[in-house]
Amino acid sequence: MVAQKEYSLLKSTIDVIAFLLIAAVHIACSIVKALIPDAYRSQKSIKDEVVVITGGGGGLGRLLALRLSTLNAIVVLWDVNEDALKETVRHVEEQGGKAYAYKCDITNREDVYKTAERTAREVGQVSILINNAGVVSGYLLLDTPDHLIQRTFEVNAISHFWTTKAFLPKMIENSNGHIITVSSMAGHTGTAKLVDYCSSKFAAVGFDEALRVELESLGVNGVKTTLVCPYFIQSTGMFTDVQTRFIRILKSSEVADRIITGILREEVHVFIPSIFRYTFWTKWIFPWSIVSMYLRNIVIDVAPTHKSRIQRKVSAYNVEKIKANIMNSSNDAHCISANGRKL
Repeated sequence: MVAQKEYSLLKSTIDVIAFLLIAAVHIACSIVKALIPDAYRSQKSIKDEVVVITGGGGGLGRLLALRLSTLNAIVVLWDVNEDALKETVRHVEEQGGKAYAYKCDITNREDVYKTAERTAREVGQVSILINNAGVVSGYLLLDTPDHLIQRTFEVNAISHFWTTKAFLPKMIENSNGHIITVSSMAGHTGTAKLVDYCSSKFAAVGFDEALRVELESLGVNGVKTTLVCPYFIQSTGMFTDVQTRFIRILKSSEVADRIITGILREEVHVFIPSIFRYTFWTKWIFPWSIVSMYLRNIVIDVAPTHKSRIQRKVSAYNVEKIKANIMNSSNDAHCISANGRKL
C-alpha cells in the first residue's frame, strides 16, 4: 500500500514536470508565432468552400458574405428576413460572387435541420459555419420581458447547438470543417442593462471552448473552431446609442476584416481590439471593487434611451430625499436661537 502511494506520488510529480516542459515549449512557439509579421503568416484557401452565415441578411453577416465571396467561397445566407437576404445576395452577385439565401429561424431546431439538409442537397457539403446571428434588448433585468430573455438565449447561444449538430457530422467525416462562434467582449465581462445579453454571450464562449476540447479529446484534427469577441460595433443596429469611455466603438468593416483574417489563419481566439487579449486575466487578480469601477466607467450606458422604471423610482426617491434634507435644514435654521443653540 505504501509502495503504491509512493508510486502514485512519483508518477504525479513526473506528470507535472512533463506538463510544465510541454507548456514551456508551446508558450515559446506562441511567442515566436506572435512575432512573425502578418504578411508572412500562412493562410488557408477557402476557394469553393461552402460557408453558412447565420444572420446573413445584414449588418456584420452581410459584410462577411461580401468578403468571403471575393475569396471565391460559396456563400450561404440564413436569416428570418427574406428581403434582407435578397439584398445581400444582390450585393454578392454584383461583385461576381456566388450566394444562396434560405429563410431559417435558427431558434427552431427542426427548421435548422431541414434547412441544413436543403443546403447540403442544393449547394453542397458545408465546411465552414459562422454562428453570427445575435440580438440584444438593452434593458435592466427587472425591466426585461421574459420572452425577450428567452429569445436572447435562443438566438445568441442555444441556436449554436442546432447549427453545429446539423453540420458537424459531415465535417468530421470529411476531416474538413471550421466552426466560428461570434460572441462578444460581453461574453467575458458583465455590463448593466445587458444581463441577458452578457449571460448568453458567456454561454457562447463556453460552447466554443467545450466544443474545441471535445473535438481534441476525440482526436478530430480536421475540424477547427474560432471564437470571435469584438467590442461594441457601429452600424449593426444593435448598439446604436451606446456610450463608452477610453475605448472607441468599432467600425463594422474593420471587425469583418479581422474575422476573415482569423478564419484564414484558423486562429483559436480573435479579440477585437486585440488589447483585450491581455487584460482579461486582471479580472481574477484585482479586488472586485477595482474591477467593478473599471466596468462601470468603461461602459457608461449601452442604451441611454431605455429609461427604466427602476431608474425612475431611484431618481424619484433621490429627489424626495434631497427635498426632505432641504426641509430639515430649513427647519433647523428656524430653530436656532440667538446664542447659536437649537431651541
